[in-house]
Amino acid sequence: MQPYGVNQLRKMFLEFFESKGHLALKSFSLVPHNDKSLLLINSGMAPLKPYFTGQEIPPRKRVTTCQKCIRTGDIENVGKTARHGTFFEMLGNFSFGDYFKEEAIQWTWEFLTEVVGLDPDRLYPSVYVDDDEAFEIWNKKIGIPAERIFKFGKEDNFWEHGSGPCGPCSEVYYDRGEKYGCGRPDCTVGCDCDRYMEIWNDVFTQFDNDGNGNYSELEQKNIDTGMGLERLASVVQDVDSIFDVDTLKALRDHVCELAGKEYGKDYNNDVSIRVITDHIRSVTFMISDGIMPSNEGRGYVLRRLLRRACRHGRLLGIHKGFLPELAQTVIEGSKDGYPELEEKKEFILKVITKEEEQFNKTIDQGLGILSDMIADMEAKGEKTLNGDDAFRLYDTYGFPLDLTKEILEEKGMDVDEEGFKASMEVQRTTARNAREVTNYMGADVTVYESIDPSVTSTFVGYDNLTWESDVTVLTTEDELTDALSEGQKGTVFVNETPFYAASGGQEADTGYIRTAEGEFKVEDTVKLLGGKIGHIGVMTKGMIKVGDKVSLEVDAKKRALSARNHSATHLLQKALRTVLGTHVEQAGSSVNEDRLRFDFTHFSAMTAEELKKVEDMVNEQISNGLPVIVKNMPIEEAKKTGAQALFGEKYGDIVRVVNMGDFSIEFCGGTHVKNTSEIMAFKIISETGVAAGVRRIEALTSEGLMKYYADIEEKLKAAAHLLKATPDNLSDKISHMLAENKSFHSEIESLKSKMAQEAAGDVMDQVKEVKGVKLLAAQIDGVDMNGLRDLGDQLKEKLGDGVVVLASGNDGKVSLMATATDGAMKKGAHAGNLVKGIAGCVGGGGGGRSNMAQAGGKNPAGIPDALEKAAEVLEGQIN
Repeated sequence: MQPYGVNQLRKMFLEFFESKGHLALKSFSLVPHNDKSLLLINSGMAPLKPYFTGQEIPPRKRVTTCQKCIRTGDIENVGKTARHGTFFEMLGNFSFGDYFKEEAIQWTWEFLTEVVGLDPDRLYPSVYVDDDEAFEIWNKKIGIPAERIFKFGKEDNFWEHGSGPCGPCSEVYYDRGEKYGCGRPDCTVGCDCDRYMEIWNDVFTQFDNDGNGNYSELEQKNIDTGMGLERLASVVQDVDSIFDVDTLKALRDHVCELAGKEYGKDYNNDVSIRVITDHIRSVTFMISDGIMPSNEGRGYVLRRLLRRACRHGRLLGIHKGFLPELAQTVIEGSKDGYPELEEKKEFILKVITKEEEQFNKTIDQGLGILSDMIADMEAKGEKTLNGDDAFRLYDTYGFPLDLTKEILEEKGMDVDEEGFKASMEVQRTTARNAREVTNYMGADVTVYESIDPSVTSTFVGYDNLTWESDVTVLTTEDELTDALSEGQKGTVFVNETPFYAASGGQEADTGYIRTAEGEFKVEDTVKLLGGKIGHIGVMTKGMIKVGDKVSLEVDAKKRALSARNHSATHLLQKALRTVLGTHVEQAGSSVNEDRLRFDFTHFSAMTAEELKKVEDMVNEQISNGLPVIVKNMPIEEAKKTGAQALFGEKYGDIVRVVNMGDFSIEFCGGTHVKNTSEIMAFKIISETGVAAGVRRIEALTSEGLMKYYADIEEKLKAAAHLLKATPDNLSDKISHMLAENKSFHSEIESLKSKMAQEAAGDVMDQVKEVKGVKLLAAQIDGVDMNGLRDLGDQLKEKLGDGVVVLASGNDGKVSLMATATDGAMKKGAHAGNLVKGIAGCVGGGGGGRSNMAQAGGKNPAGIPDALEKAAEVLEGQIN
């Protein structure tokens, strides 16, 4: 069995199930979508619940994922043991009414034994005690002897969560060997020790529980598989715990390096090292999904983890900001599976830096005050901190309650949590009362609700861009008023208006409302309860009073451009349904005068060919000059015409139907062109995914498109000017420069190799023997890492058999490289461990494979010590 790394195992799992017809979905966000039962995604199945319940149609009946998860239920134990963690990755394969037990079990076995290479004799399946079908498959189809299949009861091998779908489970345990066991002669599967580790769990969802313990067979039976990636890695790499697997160990080692501590030497230090290692992973991933530190909900979980890591850094003696540096190690180790980490790297580091700095500003003061509180309690013989005091620490110094509890626990004390909650509620009530007076949004809602319910508005803007009407109501930002004067912000209501209020994805009209003496600039138009249409904006001159007759004028250019983009979305939807299939439904849109955005249901990225077909089809209908006919008709009559309705939208008895020739017919309340030729042209700028099964197209028409092309033309001219070319011959010029650059690069590499050889001179006289293995350890300054590697290969050939260690100092930085021949490695030499062993001398770190490794450092003065230590480290490696 090869000791595959975490990133390899993730890739192997997803590719295996793709080969079995599964659609590999990217990990969903840690923020649950439309699921109020969860604060954070805590299992591979959680984001897929709509597919299991039938609320949503899955993109395919077979799906596989590697889902990032966070669980904080046992956060107090994180660090105290090597088992507990808050962040983990869950591998899963899922069937929505497709395959069932036989395939699931067979693929479990195939992946573990044939792909990963686990020893079949060390794998032990378990089944639910009454699940004879699963037992038979393991026994008869897979060939596991009956005595090696364990039957467990409901507590262990039956998955259910109240009423609803449920079913038996089949788990697979791996015997890690006696070194992980408890030593008892009866130690076997189910023992609490670490010898028999559960690595795979197949859940067979086949029953429906009515909530009273009555079970009926489900028509659609599902498979829900879960396997912890880090747990699998610990088995494959044969290490003690998840903190020892490759990616976590790299992070753990970085913590140790920053703290100047060695893992495994001191329990208290180990607790802090594990806390930081785990928490910085959670923090980094949470921020990458848009979660921000706050005092409530998910943001509080994030802040709690970050501050807990911060404090444990101080316990290790790290007093400078260190978490952003660790976050970079998290990103580096996980970006293969989660490219969004690298994409959002700058943002992630900025958030962590800011939060750490903010906490560090108050923690010293808070710790001092808590110390005084503890001293006072000790003097009084008390063991419980007052809830008001705990809240003061939280409110003034940013101490999360669990941090206060943790510090008190170390002193054998606790805190009055109920008193803390009571103080928190008093603060929230005070804040709520204050908001009713000062918060604009709260006041805004109140002022609109104060309007007489009989006041309503009629929209007359489909055929009119100007209109005269009477002012019925005026408001400032926080109260009803009889007049608005110059400089005041407010809202104007009239009987009839040509202004379109934002709805259906189309942005609101803007423009002006005027009287003989006054002018009001309309910046937004909103629909409110009771059919009211509010014109929000500012008085630019004069005054408007309730009862005034006003002239309303919509910005005609903005309306026309918005209408072109809106009409284009109708043509686009029909084209998408024609090219991709009738599964395409509108999932949202946003239209203004500059561009259009259209979200639609589809389960894979569109190909370049599909995008071109759609674009060509839309442009064809624009050039055809289709008349746009709008009719109001009873909804049943409209449905008979085949009009496309917006999925999930509620309609009244009479609906507005928009026909574009015979090509497109849709329900729609928005504004449109009279003829498709007004759209002029259509260009797709981007096609991206925004959610599982939802894609997004952004596109331009008419003036927006002309501006886009003008901008591209300017950039093309600027690029051509820089390269002393013209737009016509720019491509040829770039091709020539690339070829020239390639030639120069080759010459430079050749010169660097020659310079490295000259810098090395004759170093072969520095060869020494260490327990029968030749070692060449030499300093060659002025050579970069690539040069050291090339030189190392050349010197290794000259050496014949042995180990080469080279060091170079450049501009205050050190490059270290070690390489070993096959013969030296057979005797125990390991380049990676050798480099790791000497890198500390130059103030750095590194490592690598047994045959080649490298490291960096910041202390050139330590090079002689490092080279001298190389012999000592090598001596310890040789058998």
